[in-house]
Amino acid sequence: MKDYENYDALGLADLVKRGETSADALLDAAIERVEARDGALGSIVIRMFDEARKAIAAGLPSGPFEGVPFLLKDLHLAWPGVTLSNGSKLFADYVPEVESELVARYRRSGLVVFGKTHSPEYGLTTSTESALYGQTKNPWNLDHTSGGSSGGASAAVAAGILPLANASDGGGSIRIPAACCGLFGMKPTRGRTPLGPTSGEGWAGMSAVHAVSRSVRDSAALLDATAGPDLGAPYAAQPPARPFLEEVSESPGKLRIAVQRDAWNGMETHPDCLAALEDAIALCRDLGHEVVEEPFVVDATVLAPATLTILSSSTRAMMEQRAEVLGRPLREDDVEPGTWALANLSQSRTATDYVKAVQTIHATGRALAGHLESHDVVLSPTMAVPPHPLGLLSLSNPDRAAQGVAVLQTVGFTQLANATGHPAMSVPLSWNEKGLPVGIQFMGRMNEEGLLYRLAGQLEGARPWFDRRPELD
Repeated sequence: MKDYENYDALGLADLVKRGETSADALLDAAIERVEARDGALGSIVIRMFDEARKAIAAGLPSGPFEGVPFLLKDLHLAWPGVTLSNGSKLFADYVPEVESELVARYRRSGLVVFGKTHSPEYGLTTSTESALYGQTKNPWNLDHTSGGSSGGASAAVAAGILPLANASDGGGSIRIPAACCGLFGMKPTRGRTPLGPTSGEGWAGMSAVHAVSRSVRDSAALLDATAGPDLGAPYAAQPPARPFLEEVSESPGKLRIAVQRDAWNGMETHPDCLAALEDAIALCRDLGHEVVEEPFVVDATVLAPATLTILSSSTRAMMEQRAEVLGRPLREDDVEPGTWALANLSQSRTATDYVKAVQTIHATGRALAGHLESHDVVLSPTMAVPPHPLGLLSLSNPDRAAQGVAVLQTVGFTQLANATGHPAMSVPLSWNEKGLPVGIQFMGRMNEEGLLYRLAGQLEGARPWFDRRPELD
């Protein structure tokens, strides 16, 4: 199928439904691109080609994505009988017996899962590099990161291997890779998509699961297909007023948009990112929106330690649980140096510290909700810097100080939405003079992904990006 890359996922599914192509032909096209391109990128770490063939042969559901190839991120989501490494040698031989509810919903939508994408160890850094699988490279420049922790997904989609892929976001890990690779990425409201049956929440609710995509409507339709609590979920987002896909083609009306120029954690914003922000401000004003210089102020001296307590404690718990299953003590060489250092921070935290940390992120969420009573969205760069060169953000980088600063530069605008649970999206509106994408973030009110999708559809129409692709072949 020579024109495979000219369609988004809904477009490919429509061809299947009309009998103009087949699920087998689409899978062949995706595998052909894996063989031709992924050797240079390193985006796919587990191939599930046989499982994909069997699913097609057994008959696919007539869902919105019938026959469309799809990739799972190799982090937390379980497919029975297939390795779930979480990017770590501690889990390199872990093969789950249960299926994640979200995976079941993907299958019911007609998606054909044919592999798993690279994630850094436990999703703990914003570049997709691991001691287990090596580096994932940015299709726009192979010397730079594709972002993290969903950088395997973003590299594969940007390279044209498929039009959308599963991604997850605990501090920016959908939006950062989308920004690095020139894609659209929506982090949904806390509790919008299910994490069961093995988890109730990730990182005290800071983690959310969805996708990166080339088109806005694919993202919306996939969220329609997967949203809603699963059995026993501890909490859930409010149901939308109408399908998210319908929102994409609706006008957002005149929005009041608050500009955020400075990263909430104090990192300096790079000139390329400020230039992209100015361009986005001008575009929004041209579209009739009111853009105001009224930033939201965060006390990073309170929020940063709270999120670090949650991350370190959650990471240590995960590692200890795995060691218990293996029937041996946890060892330092089980994980990468950065992971070990983070997990060890939890040893100086108490259960009381953890409760206080959760209270802090909840209080921050209420404060942001108050700010958004008088603003429809907050506009900022997605990252405070363009995509970093590979190696700097690695959990095995011996320069821990430099690695830590680089992480803070990438999450300086994104992490707030994880702490608060608000929906936020990265939109590919700019590229810098070096040809690297520079994403723009819009953050909305709780449960209002619909408004963000309306705005995203408007931006996509005004500044189309679908046909802007890296040169690979």
